[in-house]
Amino acid sequence: MPADLPAVLVVDDEVRSQEALRRTLEEDFTVFTAGSAADAQEIMEREFVQIVLCDQRMPGASGIEFLKRVRTRWPDTVRIVISGYTDAQDIIAGINEAGIWQYLLKPWQPDHLLHTLRSAAEVWRLQQDNQRLALELRTSPHALKAAVRERRVQAKAIAAFDRIVRDPGGPLDAVCSLAERVAAFDLAILITGESGTGKELLARAVHYASPRADRAFVVENCAALPDSLLEAELFGHKRGAFTGAVEDRIGLFQQADGGTIFLDEIGETSPAFQVKLLRVLQEGEVRPVGSPRPIAVDVRVIATTNRDMEEEVRQGRFREDLYWRLAGISLRVPPLRERPADIVPIAESLLAQAQSEFGVQVRGFSPDALQCMRAYRWPGNVREMRNEVKRMLVLADGDWLGADLFSPRVVLAAGEEGEERELSLLAGLDGGLKERMEKLEARVVKEALVRHRWNKTRAADELGLSRVGLRSKLSRYGLKEP
Repeated sequence: MPADLPAVLVVDDEVRSQEALRRTLEEDFTVFTAGSAADAQEIMEREFVQIVLCDQRMPGASGIEFLKRVRTRWPDTVRIVISGYTDAQDIIAGINEAGIWQYLLKPWQPDHLLHTLRSAAEVWRLQQDNQRLALELRTSPHALKAAVRERRVQAKAIAAFDRIVRDPGGPLDAVCSLAERVAAFDLAILITGESGTGKELLARAVHYASPRADRAFVVENCAALPDSLLEAELFGHKRGAFTGAVEDRIGLFQQADGGTIFLDEIGETSPAFQVKLLRVLQEGEVRPVGSPRPIAVDVRVIATTNRDMEEEVRQGRFREDLYWRLAGISLRVPPLRERPADIVPIAESLLAQAQSEFGVQVRGFSPDALQCMRAYRWPGNVREMRNEVKRMLVLADGDWLGADLFSPRVVLAAGEEGEERELSLLAGLDGGLKERMEKLEARVVKEALVRHRWNKTRAADELGLSRVGLRSKLSRYGLKEP
């Protein structure tokens, strides 16, 4: 085995699972395998292992119990546990005690597994560097403070981008790679994309991957305040500057000095405010409302919008000079419908968060729920998906979350073949007027039934039909409960 590769110990009592993990990892790691906690401990006694990847369910000691021993005996080892949803409650309860860095859910995806293990190897390396630097710091503190800070920044950067769940090699992965590259350079960044795609999460990752990571990350939603209040919030104000200003207030730009300010929905600001913001970016100083003197600030600006900013500039609604100041680097976060491979991993991550939040455990999503998720276009993106997953969890009666727990609009829309199919149905129906009206009537009837979960009494009441009349429509149009 190559000596320069990081070593990972795979602990799993199933030989086929061991071999699958070995084949996935062996090009990037030196892989040891063990079928039990006792065998794994023997290997660790004689081999230098940086990462332990352990199955939760094993005969004898469980994964959590074994990793507790590892933490005591080999505290520097990065510990990862892999399990199914049935074990999630035990794992969450033991995360702190066993010092688990990450846990993976079955069935695991090869690319995601490799990405996680590579990050674990980097975390182990940074831990060693930090320990070495901390030791040296005792004898030469002034010379090494900057180096220690840099290592901590690197560790934060890895954690920040790891929190962005995506398919390796997919559209969002390409955006994250570009964001990581530009994070170290002190340029303004404009992040565009639909609402709910995770623009703030990407902005935070950029901040923690930058040299400013040890300073403040300050957030303001520009669409939430009128101009006068937004100016006071961002630039600060002096006592008596306006009605209600009973004391001096430090603005968010001053609070973010040395760090990053995140201006959400910058496209909603008025032309008058844009002039004031442009001056701040040009001069590097803010003037609090009511103050005669400006104050110098050193701030990186990351702005976001769900608008087409180039079109806004062409229409004269956004200043072109401010646009180019903000768009030192432009990043577009694609919507979920453009990255279908991300849908299931994101849903599983949201489910794990919701289970921890509500204290409710299920085994996972049923196959029909996964199929429904992949077929739906998610106009609200991750924010909409989070709401749906929470809804499903609190309404669940069994161990699996089925498609019947989705909101009716998700079930109905997922049954369509996409937006083009819907437009074709409405604008290009075959036949004469009567045939087209019948097809539209069938669609309305089906929509009401789906929304009422095929409760024919409620659907009939809504449509103004008797139950006999509704049954006649079902028979006529060949509509059957799935």
